[in-house]
Amino acid sequence: MIVALYARVSTTKQAEKDLSIPDQLNQMHEWCKRNGNTVAMEYVEKGASATDDKRAVFQDMISDSCISPSPYEAIIVHSLSRFFRDSLEFGIYERRLNKKNVKLISITQQTSDDPSGEMARKIFSIFDEYQSKENGKHTLRAMKENARRGFFNGSKALYGYKLIEVEEKGNKGKKKKLVIDTVEAEIVRNIFNMYINQGNITGIKSIVSDFNKKNILRRGKKWSTTHIYEMINNRAYIGEYYFNKKNHKTGRKKPESEWVKVDIEPIIDEETFIIAQKIRKSRSPLSAMPPRIINGPTLLTGFLKCGLCGSSMTIATGQSGKYRYYKCTNKIKHGIKECSSKNIPMKKLDKLILDSLSEKIFTPERVESILRSLKEKRKSLKLSYDEKLNQLNKELAEINNKSERLLEAVENGFLPMDGSLRDRAQKLKARREDILIQIAGIRREKEVPISKIGMKTIREFCEVLKERLKDGASSFGKGYLRLLVDEIRVKRTEILVKGRISALAGALMPKKVGTARPSVPTLVYAWLPGTDSNCRPSG
Repeated sequence: MIVALYARVSTTKQAEKDLSIPDQLNQMHEWCKRNGNTVAMEYVEKGASATDDKRAVFQDMISDSCISPSPYEAIIVHSLSRFFRDSLEFGIYERRLNKKNVKLISITQQTSDDPSGEMARKIFSIFDEYQSKENGKHTLRAMKENARRGFFNGSKALYGYKLIEVEEKGNKGKKKKLVIDTVEAEIVRNIFNMYINQGNITGIKSIVSDFNKKNILRRGKKWSTTHIYEMINNRAYIGEYYFNKKNHKTGRKKPESEWVKVDIEPIIDEETFIIAQKIRKSRSPLSAMPPRIINGPTLLTGFLKCGLCGSSMTIATGQSGKYRYYKCTNKIKHGIKECSSKNIPMKKLDKLILDSLSEKIFTPERVESILRSLKEKRKSLKLSYDEKLNQLNKELAEINNKSERLLEAVENGFLPMDGSLRDRAQKLKARREDILIQIAGIRREKEVPISKIGMKTIREFCEVLKERLKDGASSFGKGYLRLLVDEIRVKRTEILVKGRISALAGALMPKKVGTARPSVPTLVYAWLPGTDSNCRPSG
């Protein structure tokens, strides 16, 4: 089996001290060797709770595993608690993996695949959840007591303040307190004064623009409207800072009886804060905005790209939603200076794409030619399954190391997070995804016997597909578009459509087009790499 390993510890302190993670990985590698499994990838979560799914590495692993077909046949964990400590979420994610034929295996809590094994896994999960809640209850009680005594529980200070460590008699270690940062506090006062004293001339956007032009940074980064808005609404700046206001999982406010006030020195007076709130409410445009109802998902969002700058295209509306267009997101954010692409009427482009796919691309002759080229490419492959997999795994490890080094350089202040660095990080991410797709493709190649697909099947497929792509009253058009197409780029009078050969081959395997399809199957070969697909009429 090709497997992925997942190791996790709950806190960054554990990760920094190398507690548990090396031991988890060593034991899992030994287990895989004994059972003849090939480790394709390691996912290591350094300091994240398993009580929810807000874990970047965990989500990467799930996303990678759910590529169709999956690059892995199983995910290996040391214990089921490493995967999840919530029984409901555990079941949801395990079912999601099962749908992709990916097993979840614990090397210390092995269970069978029969009903008794399923029951045992649920019992393990319930006990893990109970233990986590008990630990959380005791931890929260200690943190609330810490806050009552005026100490800070977080790791990052609110802007305008800084953290200092103080020793407390009778306790080991040090406690943290919030104190005013004189430089940042002066910026906070300036923001409130600018917002209040210049009437309607200076709004939040004007403050952001003024600060960024003068290179007045927010802890090394540029300001945004969100930063200013949150600051103006934060009562902590008048000394009313509370711990335990929100549920960290749901984000919902808790009853005020559960809040714990932490004594901190105010930066502005209460009168200034109240005036700022009145001005904010008077400027709010929400009451004047008409309601907009968006009926159903749009056809091309998700894989429609701007041919000029490469950014995604999204829906833009006119006259309160009466008119709908596809518009470049880069142009929306930065204006015509960054991208000069034109808005495209949604209905016009939707119809053009579906008509072109059915009349020019998915014709029997073209489909037969596409499959023939795939067959020839398969014959030309000289590397064995294991050799190719090893090559891909080595490149994947190199890309992961490069990405980590880039992040460390940025975090340590050796490199600025500028446009070129973002582009580099994006290229590494794109190549990583491509490698995972190739790993999945190696498995899928044996699952799709192209030689069994005859011309009669191709003709029937194209006829039914043409009928369904043009059926505007159903969701078949969008369903088959997402199944067969990866990307659509619009560049002035030209439209370039790209897809994957294996997706097309996989769609042809069932006897009828109406039977169940795999969800977005992908492989490494682009079936439409040229620019000869179709052209959009000018105007």
